[in-house]
Amino acid sequence: MQTRKLGTQGLEVSAIGLGCMGLSAVYGPAPDEAQSLEVLAKAVDLGITFFDTAEVYGRQTNEVLVGKGLAPYRDRVVIATKFGFDLADAAKAGRPRGVDSRPEHVREVTDASLKRLGVEVIDLLYQHRVDPNVPIEDVAGTVGELVKAGKVRFFGLSEASPQTIRRAHATFPVSCLQSEYSLWTRDPERAVLPTLRELGIGFVPYSPLGRGFLAGAVGAGGPPAGDFRSFVPRFQGEALAKNLGLVETLRGLAQAKGHTAAQLALAWLLHQGDDIVPIPGTTKTARLQENVAAAAIQLSPADIAAIEAAVPETEVAGERYDDNGLALVNL
Repeated sequence: MQTRKLGTQGLEVSAIGLGCMGLSAVYGPAPDEAQSLEVLAKAVDLGITFFDTAEVYGRQTNEVLVGKGLAPYRDRVVIATKFGFDLADAAKAGRPRGVDSRPEHVREVTDASLKRLGVEVIDLLYQHRVDPNVPIEDVAGTVGELVKAGKVRFFGLSEASPQTIRRAHATFPVSCLQSEYSLWTRDPERAVLPTLRELGIGFVPYSPLGRGFLAGAVGAGGPPAGDFRSFVPRFQGEALAKNLGLVETLRGLAQAKGHTAAQLALAWLLHQGDDIVPIPGTTKTARLQENVAAAAIQLSPADIAAIEAAVPETEVAGERYDDNGLALVNL
C-alpha cells in the first residue's frame, strides 16, 4: 500500500483508509462484533493504516469497537475521530440535528473519546460539523491546547466552507478536511479543493462510493426501511431510477477495463491529486480487498474523461442529504 501525506504537519497515512461508520448499524443491521473485528484486522493486513470513526457513530459504540479491534496494531495505525454533535439532541431526535463545539464541551468529549478508544492520544481529531454559535477560532484554539497537552496529534475539519477553513487554519494548523466527494458529489472541486491546496491542507473524501451506490449496493427497490439512505433524496423515487442508469454505465465501462465499478470510482478519486485519501467503508473482507486493489489502478487522461462522462455531475438527480442534513453542511 502506498502512503500519502495529509497537510504539512507530518500526518502520513495509507492511500486508502477505512471508514468505520457502517460497522455500527447506519446502513441496515450492524454485523456482529466478530465480523467487524475481522474487517479491522484484515484492513491492517492489507496495508491500511488510516481508520475513521466518530463519537456519534453507533451512539458512541463505534469508537469502542474500533479501539478494541485496533489495539493489537496501535503502533501501526492512525485513528481519527470526531466531535461536534449534541448527542443529547441526537437521542431525542433519533439522529443528530444539533451541534455543540463549545470549548468546554470539546475538552469533555475528547477525554471521553480517549477512554472509549482505549488510547493515550487521538491521532486526528475532526470537528464533525461547524457550529454556527461558536467562533471557529475558539474551536481551533481549543484543539490546539489539546495538541499541546498531548491528547491529540493533528486537527481536522469536516464539511467546512473555504472561509471557515481559512479562519481555523490561521488560528491552529488544519491537517486535513473531510467532506463528501465522489463521482456523483463533485461540489468540493469548485472552491474547497483550491482553498485546501493553497493552504497546504489534505483532503479526505467520505462516501467515496456514494454510500455504496456506485458499487451497486442499492437496487431499484431502494434502501430498506431504517437504512440511513432511505432518508436521502438521491435514493428515492425518480431520482433513484435516474441514478441507477448512471451506475449501469459506469459498471459497463469498468467491466470493459477488467475492474469493478467501485474500483474505477476509487481510482478516479485517487487520480484527482496525491493529497486525497478516500475512506470507503465496508462490512465485508471481500469488498475490503476489492477497494484496496483500486490503489494500484493506473488511469490515463482518456480513462478519466471516460469515467467522468459515464457519471456526469449534471446528470445526478437529488440532493445528497435531506433538509436536516443540508442544514449542517457549512458550504
